[in-house]
Amino acid sequence: MPTGYNTPMEMLVRKLDSCAQLEQAERATILNLPHAVRNLPARHDIAGFGDRPTQCCLVLQGWVSRYAALSEGGRQIQSFYVAGDMPDLQSLHLHRMDHHLATLTPCTIAFIGHEELRQVTKHYPGLAAALWRDTLIDAAHFRERITSLGRRQALGRVAHIFCELYLRQRAVGLASGSSCPLAPKQAELADALGLTSVHLNRVLRTLRMRGLVTLSGGILTIENWDELAALAEFDPTFLHQANDAASAEETAEHA
Repeated sequence: MPTGYNTPMEMLVRKLDSCAQLEQAERATILNLPHAVRNLPARHDIAGFGDRPTQCCLVLQGWVSRYAALSEGGRQIQSFYVAGDMPDLQSLHLHRMDHHLATLTPCTIAFIGHEELRQVTKHYPGLAAALWRDTLIDAAHFRERITSLGRRQALGRVAHIFCELYLRQRAVGLASGSSCPLAPKQAELADALGLTSVHLNRVLRTLRMRGLVTLSGGILTIENWDELAALAEFDPTFLHQANDAASAEETAEHA
């Protein structure tokens, strides 16, 4: 679990605080949620297509992806999730999985039972609204990804996802200055962006040559936020973070 958190549920409090205003009693309720923590290896299916989960997962450490598998062996990565994210909240109401959820890296995951979450949302409408808001924000990410896949050129797609992943990790304390972890391998980024690995490699080289980003040892450093965001036509509104404008402005000052 990232430093600065004494208990797993503190990370969920931090995540919900980034997009909603929680009351003190709601924070205390989250901190006391029953949960089970498991360590999972990389590329391990947390839930598969057709499964009927009885619990939701909170990512404590590592990276998780949502993906669709095609019959000929291909896949489309639909989302990346980092520490603080709950990628399967919809399973509270959609009882059968229509996609796969898997670890990208070794992960520490907290599993929270559906029944416990239903009781919390029943007795604390503000928490129900915060969790619903988090699910809607996840849907906003999908809309932005559809726009990237359908209309942005390769350079814009890559620049956009770099801006997104940086600000999302910054919101839960995983970014440092203008740098953040970037765990997906090139093949996984390519599967998320609708590019071949060869094409993606050319794009990354171009971004480095322009002095916009540096990639080294699984760390992404944004060297020039303003130019990268302009190339991506990046507007952080879709992240719906309480401090998204301030985060972007501070990032520009550091880059």
